Parts: sequence; structure tokens; C-alpha cells
Amino acid sequence: MNPNANPYLPVPDYHMHTPRCHHAEGRVADYARAALRAGLNEIGMSDHSPMPEGFTDDWRMAMSELDDYIAEVRAARDAFEERLVIRLGLEADFRPGSEAAVAEMIRVHDWDYVIGSVHYIEGWDFDNPDKLREWDGRNIEDAWCDYFELVAASARTGLFDIIGHPDLIKKFGHRAPEDSRRVNAAMEAMLQAVREAGCALEISSAGLRKPIGEIYPHPRMIRRAAELGIPFAFGSDAHKPADVGHAMDACLSLLEECGVHGVCAFARRKRRMLPLRRR
Repeated sequence: MNPNANPYLPVPDYHMHTPRCHHAEGRVADYARAALRAGLNEIGMSDHSPMPEGFTDDWRMAMSELDDYIAEVRAARDAFEERLVIRLGLEADFRPGSEAAVAEMIRVHDWDYVIGSVHYIEGWDFDNPDKLREWDGRNIEDAWCDYFELVAASARTGLFDIIGHPDLIKKFGHRAPEDSRRVNAAMEAMLQAVREAGCALEISSAGLRKPIGEIYPHPRMIRRAAELGIPFAFGSDAHKPADVGHAMDACLSLLEECGVHGVCAFARRKRRMLPLRRR
């Protein structure tokens, strides 16, 4: 992100990964230096959390790596403390049956925030390009409804501060009909659950780098969330340092167009709001 091209003052970027997830590159210090080049003053690391036995896959850190991840983030925080705020976060999957183990992992560490994300519908990792063919046998409306029901359930656990990329289901371009009563009802139920749980939604620029070619979530969801008073946090979902702050200006502009005038910042799982301000 070129800071001179961003009409807004920078806000925190809370979604970025390390090589421990097996599909990212760069040390935490590399992300910090990229953030400084982009004109940011606060970031958060949020690598894919370990999962308990029966819910593991090959795109997250192992439990044995968790302490090393935390230590690396803290070391970078100390090294850059006079120039950049670095928050300790985690992206934890919501998969029914794993809640107790995830809750314990969250409890025993001093996180600044936890992102809850849905990447699975039952055993199908729907955003995995290796599983793309499975869409051929799926009813799109069913998939969207199942997805929103899982996102709603994730909010109701009370485990998460931010709901990650809340319409990730569209990643490969499988759009539900905008006039689908079933899908719209499922989205509304999800947003009500998020509101009642006091979670923020993530506005993510990652979709601009995916086949769908658009921000997560859709403006329709942002507008309804704004009506409900649901706050937003920004995340680039960076998997390499060059992604830090990607398309922040476009995301903040979309928020403002949809009636959102601030974004979240977190410290020790306490939320505060930052107004959107133009330079």
C-alpha cells in the first residue's frame, strides 16, 4: 500500500500469517518493516491456530509451534515498540466439536484478539483450491445457508473478538442469488448472532486477490451490519509482507459508503473504536 495514495489515516491491519501455516512467507519482523513502509502504526499477527486431534489439516501450525509463534511476535513487539504497535492475535477455526479445546488454548495465553473463521462445512474445506471440484455436486444456496449457520454458531460460542472474512464462501465465484430468501434469511440470522455476541466483523481486502475479485464482505452485508451497529476491523489476510495494508483505502472507502464511520482496535481483548479520518 502506498500511504500517499490512501486518503484515510491508517488503521490497524489485524490479519497476517507466518510460515508456520505452510502457505505464507516472511518473519514477523518482515511484516513489521512492511507495515512501516506502508505508513501503518499498528498491526496484529494472527496465524492459523493449532487444532485438536480429529480437526487437524496441513495449513496451520502444530501445537508444538504455538509457544515459538508467541515468542516471535513478542520479540518483534519489543524490537519495534518505538515505531510500531504489534498485537498478538490468532485466527482460530470454528468447527463444531472443537470448541472446548479452542477455548482452553485461548484461555491460557494473553491474546490481544482472536479471529474466528469458518473454512469448513462439515469435512469440506470449501476455500481450498484442491477441493474446487466438489462445488460441482453442491447446491449453491444450500452451501451458503450452511456456511452462514456455522458463522452464526461461531459467534454464539463467545470465543471470538472478530469474525473473519464473513462471506468467504464466495471465494471462487460461487455466488448465491441475491433474491434468495433462504440465503438472505441465513445472513440475517448470522448478523443478529454477531450483534448479540458483541463481535466485530472483518472487512478484508483478501478477496481482491482471489478469483472472486471483491472485498469480503459484500456491500449488502456491510450496510445491514451498519444498521445493526456491528463494528468492523480491517484485515489484509497477508500471507507475505507485500500484502500488509493491501487495499486498505478501498476497504475504508467502502465502509464509509455503507454507513460505517469507524473501525476497531484491540488490546488484551478489549475493544476501542477509531474514527475513519481523511488526511
